[in-house]
Formats: sequence, C-alpha cells, structure tokens
Amino acid sequence: MTEKEKMLAGQIYDANYDIELCKEREKAKDMCYEYNNLLPSNKEKKESILKSLIGKIGEHFHIEPDFWCDYGYHIEIGENFYSNHHLVILDGAKVTFGHDVFIGPNCGFYTAGHPLEYKERNIGLEYAKPITVGNNVWLGGNVTVLPGVAIADGAVIGAGSVVTKDIPSNVVAAGNPCRVIKEIMQ
Repeated sequence: MTEKEKMLAGQIYDANYDIELCKEREKAKDMCYEYNNLLPSNKEKKESILKSLIGKIGEHFHIEPDFWCDYGYHIEIGENFYSNHHLVILDGAKVTFGHDVFIGPNCGFYTAGHPLEYKERNIGLEYAKPITVGNNVWLGGNVTVLPGVAIADGAVIGAGSVVTKDIPSNVVAAGNPCRVIKEIMQ
C-alpha cells in the first residue's frame, strides 16, 4: 500500500518524506502562491486557479487571499461560499463545506493529526480525519477546526473558538474547547 493509499484510507502514513505526497503538496502550494499574488481585479484568473485546485466547487464562491491548502483535491465547496482573508485548509482527508457557508478571517481546518509517541511523530508519520461543515454555517474570525469534526447545518461558531468535537444543528457554539452556548430558534 502506498503512503497516499494509507492517507486516503485514514491510516497512519508518511507525510513528510513520501515523494508522491511531497510533489502533490508542492503543486498545490505553487497554485496557492499564484492565486495569492494576483491582483484583486484579476477575478477570471483567480477563479480558474481555484477551479483547477479544489476537488469540487460551486459556481458562486469567493475566497479572499491568502488561501493555503495541502492538496486541494480533498476540498469540496458548495454554492454561495465566502471566506475572508487567511484561510488554511490542511486537507490530508476530505474537507466538505455545504451551501451558504461564511468564514471569517484567519480560520483553519486541520485534518492532520500526529501520533502522541514522539518516535513515530519524529519520523514524519501522521493521520488525517475528515471535516464536514453543513449548510448555512457561519464561522467567526480565528476559528480552528480539528480533525474528524462535523459542524451541522445552521450552526454559528464564535470568533476564536477551537472546535474539537461535533457541533449540532442550529446552535451558537464558542470557546476553547468550543461548546454549545444556546439554540437558534428558526
């Protein structure tokens, strides 16, 4: 089994020294670099780069620079997606965003985790667990979403939160660790 196959299967894999994965990350980062250095008015080129980089993307989206990801092909973005500046998606596993998702500045979605045992960690091993963000979700600035988390439809995540566990539908959640504060009445 290749390291990429292990990554896709959710197993421990060599992220740092596997040539195939290193080349794929380099290609994605080159595309992010190009995107981030375009003039804001060059909308056609920006859209073209994102449609080439991201695995699945709706027709109506906007991502403010800087944007960085590891591979791009694990990212799925629904319709009417907006992200403010400095979005980071470490997509060793799938990261799925539903429709009508709004993301504040300086947010990160990190599928990668590392072994607690330092000998495994020091040789470059890691694992990746998927992240899912439902429809009609708003994440405030400086939110961090950790591996394996699902944020359900209609949730609002307060600024500065660290989301370590699943968040249910139609709630306001905030804090470190992020927890439900109140329900949103529809």
